[in-house]
Amino acid sequence: MHIPLLFEKSRSGRKGYVLPKLDLPEKDITELIPERFLRGEPASLPELSEGEVVRHFTNLSQLNYHVDKGLYPLGSCTMKYNPKVNETAANIAGFRDAHPLQPETRSQGALQLMHELQELLAAITGFDAVSLQPAAGAQGELTGVLIMKAYLAAAGLSGKHKILIPDSAHGTNPASVAIAGLTPVEVKSNSDGMVDIDDLRKNMDDAVAGMMITNPNTLGIFERNIATIAELVHDAGGLMYLDGANLNAQMGIVQPGRIGFDVMHINLHKTFSTPHGGGGPGSGPVAVSEQLAPFLPVPVVIKEGERYRLDYNRRQSIGKVHSFYGNFGIFVRAFTYIRMNGAKGLRRVSEDAVLNANYLLSRLKGAYKLPFPETPMHEFVLSGDYQKEKGVKTMDIAKRLLDYGFHAPTIYFPLIVHEALMIEPTETETREALDAFADAMLAISREADENPDLVREAPHSTPVKRLNDALAARRLNIVYKEEEREHDG
Repeated sequence: MHIPLLFEKSRSGRKGYVLPKLDLPEKDITELIPERFLRGEPASLPELSEGEVVRHFTNLSQLNYHVDKGLYPLGSCTMKYNPKVNETAANIAGFRDAHPLQPETRSQGALQLMHELQELLAAITGFDAVSLQPAAGAQGELTGVLIMKAYLAAAGLSGKHKILIPDSAHGTNPASVAIAGLTPVEVKSNSDGMVDIDDLRKNMDDAVAGMMITNPNTLGIFERNIATIAELVHDAGGLMYLDGANLNAQMGIVQPGRIGFDVMHINLHKTFSTPHGGGGPGSGPVAVSEQLAPFLPVPVVIKEGERYRLDYNRRQSIGKVHSFYGNFGIFVRAFTYIRMNGAKGLRRVSEDAVLNANYLLSRLKGAYKLPFPETPMHEFVLSGDYQKEKGVKTMDIAKRLLDYGFHAPTIYFPLIVHEALMIEPTETETREALDAFADAMLAISREADENPDLVREAPHSTPVKRLNDALAARRLNIVYKEEEREHDG
């Protein structure tokens, strides 16, 4: 869509800069730069004043929705506020300007922070060892599965190739398993939204290498039978993998390493308040039990006396999964967040996340269908089936939310819920923010009853209206092309 009022601002003769005078005669330029490299005519660059440039980019930034602007209720993504003190810490010169090829003698502060972060994450999760190397949650998943595979091979169990995965799982779970060369096997959910133990038993055989599960699951429901699940998997000679996407609900309350899990990944860019997505990069450390520690990626940061070093001498390691040692700036932000909250503060984070989710659910569950009545933890899933009966789809609800100034929750996931709306308010939102979002959702539900066309045709207030998503996917074009630019004489 061409938006000339936003982009066609250049006018001949306008400037927002003053260049210094040349410090050598112009005739000498050709002696420094060969003539074939010199322009024959000036570059066709926009001509604008500084004020116009600032206003242009400021206006564009305000069109973009971000966590500093409002509530981001994306389920399983934990889009919480990013404290600015984290950015201050990451901008300390010794951290900001550190180069990964510096000798260890000049990197002791960075290595100490990494070592202490490993220990903090191990204490939070209840595991024995941690690698900070993976760059994001999905890479953490792949790393964890490769560690499981290497452990089983070393134990002479390389014939095990099946990884059991609930039907409510994140899509990255089966993808990570397949990329690792193993076979994903789906396990059904029961009427309570938890793993169907009978179906789990049906899928249990000597080929099972382990189970990959999210707990609380993507419905926000804690698996009450997790001890039984772990026992069944372990009795079959398999390992338990935890997708750590929902760790925000457990800190200081449950340690995954103490309830039957052998390995998990941790999303620093979710649970520990570091920038997410386009504001990243991410970070997905992997935590493991003692028996899996020898297989962690190299290098591992270790402490010898009062000094820290990178240990590459690990014969059973799966190798490197990321250049150098991971996304260090994210480590600094997560470390700052953990240390500022402390143990009691992290527990309160999880308690408040659970409280906020249940408060929001209490306001919405009458207007929207609640497919599973179990009390959720930090997130919950509703269905737009009531509205669908009026001709309004979940996608329409998501688009209409834009008119109310809110980003939509995750929609159409998990796949086991028809017309799903997956909502996670996080602990950093106030009651006023939750009420404003609930009011908008309730208003849209009423509109679906009284004026469904208003919702079906949304959004109405955005610069770009509803797009043809299918066409955009087939004919992706993200390059801006200047059609015509008029110049004033």
